[in-house]
Amino acid sequence: MKRSATRWLMTAVDTPFTAESFTPDEPGDDEVVVEVAGCGVCHTDLGYLYDGVRTNLPLPLVLGHEISGRVVATGAGSTAWADAAVIVPAVIPCGTCDLCRRGMGNVCRAQKMPGNDIPGGFATCITVPAHGLCRVDEARLADAGLSLADVSVLADAVTTPYQAALLADIRPGDLAVVIGVGGVGGYAVQIASAMGATVAAIDVDDNKLEKMSDYGAALTINPVTLEVRDIKRELRDFAHAKGLRTTEWKIFECSGTAAGQQTAYALLTYGAHLAVVGFTMEKTEVRLSNLMAFNARLQGNWGCLPEHYPAALELVLSGKVRMKPFVKQYPLDEINDVFAAARRHELIERPIMVPTN
Repeated sequence: MKRSATRWLMTAVDTPFTAESFTPDEPGDDEVVVEVAGCGVCHTDLGYLYDGVRTNLPLPLVLGHEISGRVVATGAGSTAWADAAVIVPAVIPCGTCDLCRRGMGNVCRAQKMPGNDIPGGFATCITVPAHGLCRVDEARLADAGLSLADVSVLADAVTTPYQAALLADIRPGDLAVVIGVGGVGGYAVQIASAMGATVAAIDVDDNKLEKMSDYGAALTINPVTLEVRDIKRELRDFAHAKGLRTTEWKIFECSGTAAGQQTAYALLTYGAHLAVVGFTMEKTEVRLSNLMAFNARLQGNWGCLPEHYPAALELVLSGKVRMKPFVKQYPLDEINDVFAAARRHELIERPIMVPTN
């Protein structure tokens, strides 16, 4: 394949991206070349660029792991994907190792994460394994008022909390507590609500809380002026008033902050499930014996298995999870300005970088 392409490279920590031209490699037998429609900017990308989070592939590296686009070249074993509109999983298990065969692809040691293990999606084209791709029905996408670029963030911001909700076994009658309702947590609220839970949203930003009241949050709490015991009391009173259980809460820590993690842990109750969804380099101190005393579970969540992507996409296409109010597209050549604004917490919607012709 001879196709002129452009990619934006991270060359060092706290250094702006630089653009260069390249020619995508010919895809291998189980590979495809995807022309990128959009690539979302994730908190993890900010960590790579600004906070010293290390990538598995040495720098310089193209970041970006929330990718949607169209297959423009295929290997000999992946011709069925020709011209398909797809979402590329943020974590791509190998599919053949012992862990993958036992349904544990999230911890596959041969997994490939764009923008970490292989070059990522802040480019006009990307070469990725074909297995695990999620096909997108463009007619239904248009009916939902979405573009192919819009659903790029399904690859992490939607599917990661979706898998966390599956692991928590959310059922009707549950009280779900989401801490941090930004790019990931906002979708966690919608997903938990779509699965039948009554959702409480906790965040330090009143504007985000007000918005989530229209998208699945039955209770909103700003913890800035409250002690944790007051938050727990408010949740317990709310549960009583709604006829919900005061035990077995499903708690999702999505803020990716030490303060959020401490709050989440302090909200443990009998039989609770605490999902750690957000990432931070900060450390926090907790008393692990609380897990024993409450007979509670602490569950990590790395990405989402590719086999769950179609169901997560169906929530979006059916309108049970709304994406459009939570994303905004930017030209890819504005990537340095967008990252700087995201670092300053100036962006309300999740930015999607869109290559320009």
